[in-house]
This record gives sequence, structure tokens and C-alpha cells, in this order.
Amino acid sequence: MSVYILGVESSCDDTSASVIEDTTILSNVIASQKVHAEYGGVVPELASRAHQQNIIPVIDTALKRAKIHKNQLSAIAYTNGPGLLGSLLVGSSFAKAMAFSLDLPLIEVDHLQAHVLANFLQKQEEKKEVPDFPFLCLTVSGGHTLLLKVNDYFDMQILGRTIDDAAGEAFDKTAKILGLPYPGGPVIDKLAKEGDPKRFAFSIAHIPGLDYSFSGLKTSFLYFVRDQLKTNENFIEENKADLAASMQYAIIKSLSVKVERAMKECDCKDFVIAGGVSANSGLRAEAQRLASKYHRRLFVPTIDLTTDNAAMIAVCGYFKYRQGDFSTIHAAPYSAARN
Repeated sequence: MSVYILGVESSCDDTSASVIEDTTILSNVIASQKVHAEYGGVVPELASRAHQQNIIPVIDTALKRAKIHKNQLSAIAYTNGPGLLGSLLVGSSFAKAMAFSLDLPLIEVDHLQAHVLANFLQKQEEKKEVPDFPFLCLTVSGGHTLLLKVNDYFDMQILGRTIDDAAGEAFDKTAKILGLPYPGGPVIDKLAKEGDPKRFAFSIAHIPGLDYSFSGLKTSFLYFVRDQLKTNENFIEENKADLAASMQYAIIKSLSVKVERAMKECDCKDFVIAGGVSANSGLRAEAQRLASKYHRRLFVPTIDLTTDNAAMIAVCGYFKYRQGDFSTIHAAPYSAARN
């Protein structure tokens, strides 16, 4: 008998709802908030207000596109953290109220686990292979950078993490310095294809073990550009593509060094990348290079499943549903990642 899960995602600035049948996506609706572009980043208060406006129409649209009546749902899964508390409260409150009114099981989902499990989603038009446990996973987003050994759906061992800023944050900071629009990651990726990645060299942090650091890289880029502007006020405009390519190269190199070390130490035949930055074409190419070099199978979500979306929340909820791992309306949202 099929299991139908409604997923609700509201951890940052995208309001999303999805319906899946087992692991197959029936609908995945995302309402983005354009208001943040003029501020160069997400404004938490504006984000939570927009979620309040969007959540009912988004869920209604998801159910209609899936051709599923709310009474056919098996459970409701929602993002409980990490994320912006105001945004999380909107999604979690609605999910709790809806589950309570329909007498449905409620499933709280960790946003970071969901990014990893997005690799188990299937689309109706095509079926794909999924990774085998245990596998090595690099999760890279605007707020998090984690290197994981994934032993089971909810047994994820942290091998390394950033000790300061995330890789996605480094991309966004680079874009801001270069005067590029928000969100900056996709713009940097596009520009980098036109530039020379070896034109400028930026320092890569040497952190013990498998941990990461990106604050020094961000600072070195800022100081370099600032110093060049003192002698040439047109430096950024004249070198924008090369600056984007060189910085992207440094960020990916920082990630790659630790992944390669983990591949040598970790007995995993599959390698997975996840999170918003996994959409980056340079990172995907480097991941493929490493996978080929060490004879690993590579799994990467399709572009539409890399960023925050409710389908990944729903599939995480599906695996919890199969285990009977339900939550109560008393579960409190959390802003920081759990260990």
C-alpha cells in the first residue's frame, strides 16, 4: 500500500510544499521571496511574514498538482531546524495544526539530514539508482559545510565540519564584494566559466583533520580586491570573470582536499554531494574527477532538488514513517545544527 507524505519546508526564505508517493515526487511547489534581493541577503522578519502569506496557497497547490486529497495523506513532515526561528515557526505551526485537524502522524525533520536524503528521491518520468550504505557525503550550503559518513538513513557520522563560515557563505561574500546580485552563488558559477581560475591565487586554510575553514579565504579575497582598487578603480570591472573563477577554484580546492583525504580513509564505494552549493558546476566536475580517480560511484541531486525544497523533507519523513518515528505538537524548532 502506498504511503503519501506531505512535506513542508520553511527554514529560510523559500516556502515549499511537496507530496510524494513512497519516494516518488508527485508535486514540489516552491514560492521564492524576491524582497531580499534589494538587501543583499535574507532579512529574517521579512522572511517570516512572507511565509505567512505563502504557506496556505503553496500547500493547496501541492495537493492539487499531486491530485491527492488531504484525507489520502499518510502523514505530514515538516522542517523543525536548523534555520531562521521565525520562518521555522510558520511552517511548523501550520504542519502541526493540519496534522492535528486531520488526525495524521506528525514527523519533524532535520533540514541537513533531508539534504542528504534528497538523493533517494525519484521522479515519475525516470527512475534512478540510489547510493548504498555506507557512503561518503559532502553537504555544502549557505549556512553549513559537513563531511559525513552515512551509515543508514539517520545514522550520519560527522567526519569534518567548518569551524567558522560555510562554503556557500564564501560564495555569497565574493558576489557581494564584486557587486553581483543576490543570491550570488549561481552568478559566480556563471561568471567563472568565462574566467581564468589560475589568474589570482587566494590562500586556502590548512586545518587539521577533516574540518574546514573559509573565514580566512573570505578575508584574503576582500583585502586583495581592496588593495587593487587603490591603484585601479576599475579593477573589479576589468577582472570580474577572473576574480570569480579564481575564488571559485579556491573554495572548491578547499573542499576537494578534505574529500580526497576522506576517500582514502573511509571504506565507502559511493560518494554523494548535497545542499545548495552542490548545484555549482565546478564542484560537480571536481566531484566527478575524485569519484573517477578513486573508483567511487557519484550521486548528485538534480538541480531542482539541490536548494531548499519540500520534497527532500517529505522523503526524510517517509523513511521516518517507515520506522514509526513520529513527533508531537510540543517539538520546538531549533536554529543551530544538532550534533
